[in-house]
Amino acid sequence: MKCVISVLGQDRSGIVAAVATALAEGNANIADISQTILADIFSMTMLVELDETTADFNTMQEKLTKVGEELGVQITLQRQDVFRYMYEI
Repeated sequence: MKCVISVLGQDRSGIVAAVATALAEGNANIADISQTILADIFSMTMLVELDETTADFNTMQEKLTKVGEELGVQITLQRQDVFRYMYEI
C-alpha cells in the first residue's frame, strides 16, 4: 500500500533518522522524499510503500504518532489514494 507521510515541526537533529528507523522496523520502503527547513520549521513529505504483512496501516500510524510525540513534531500518515482525493478540485 502506498502512503504519504507529512512531518512538520521545530527543526532539530534526528527527525529524518527517527522516521526512517520507524519505517525500516515496519519493513516499509521509502519511494520518494522531500524536505526543507523554513526559518527553523522542519517540513518533510515522503511517499512510502507499506508491507502490510509486517506492519499494517494502523500499526504504522501508531508507531509514527509515538515517534512524533517523542520528537515534538506532527507526523501524519495518509493512504495515497485518500491524499489524492483530498487535494483534487
